[in-house]
Amino acid sequence: MSQVSDHGGNLDAARRRFPAAPGPWIDLSTGINPWPYPLPALAPELWHRLPGEAAIEALAAAAARYYGAPGPEHVATAPGSQALIQMLPRLRPPGRVCVEEPTYAEHALAWTAAGHRAGPFSPSPLPDVTVLVNPNNPDGRRTTAGAVREMARRGGRRGGWLVVDEAFADVAPEISAAAHAGTPGLIVLRSFGKFFGLAGLRLGFALAEPALAARLREAFGPWPVSGPALEIARAAFEDEGWISSTRRRLAEAAARLDALLVARGLTVLGGTSLYRLAGHDAAQEMFARLGAAGILVRRFEIEPAWLRFGLPPDEAAWRRLDEALR
Repeated sequence: MSQVSDHGGNLDAARRRFPAAPGPWIDLSTGINPWPYPLPALAPELWHRLPGEAAIEALAAAAARYYGAPGPEHVATAPGSQALIQMLPRLRPPGRVCVEEPTYAEHALAWTAAGHRAGPFSPSPLPDVTVLVNPNNPDGRRTTAGAVREMARRGGRRGGWLVVDEAFADVAPEISAAAHAGTPGLIVLRSFGKFFGLAGLRLGFALAEPALAARLREAFGPWPVSGPALEIARAAFEDEGWISSTRRRLAEAAARLDALLVARGLTVLGGTSLYRLAGHDAAQEMFARLGAAGILVRRFEIEPAWLRFGLPPDEAAWRRLDEALR
């Protein structure tokens, strides 16, 4: 299967592979916003008390408003979208699962580990579960919200699921299917950490019809995430000024990155404003040269001519990337 089988952010492995690389390392291997949401001041009791129901409900309401879900009863909060990816296969009997590819490999791995038969995307015959990453990782391929809703209707009529991983949809809200989360069988997964730049918070959401959202809430128990995470995410979701300015900033940085890559002989193949996929016949040599310069990017076993670049966090990182690609 043509899956993205490795993960970004593994600086420990990069340091072992390139022990002579100069520091500090520049990690461009993830699609995480390099300019994170500024952490608000937190009350001390958030650190030594269990999260209360009111705080959990307040975050669900804020998430529903931000993502455009019909209401908080459609929201299930989890310790990261990866946790949801691994939980969902346990909520269905084994069946046939079709996964759009090339894409994030953890979907197929999780369904297979739970006893399902996961394979390449195939619209006919209709599978028990279809998984769609939108926008897709790593190429940024997009499916409209209307098309997603129609796919969900076809599968939902016979008890099937359409799982839509919208981990990077914060930068493309127009394609989100969150507003259709009441459609039977439609499950929309959202990642908090990528757009808000706080991946270490480990926070994700599933948007679904109320009965299915309730099953997921029950599966994760009474305290799915920490009290500080609840407060930080609620504040971030309600900060409309930061959200709109960050979308503009990311789009401008992505355009700048495209120009740099093209100037250094790469072909931009797609992506989102959080990461860019580029191609070059000597991509493997470029990966090694960048690593030797202390810059980590994503490479792909499925396509040796591909490299994926995240956004440099500051001017020094931009200069180092440009010099390493010369």
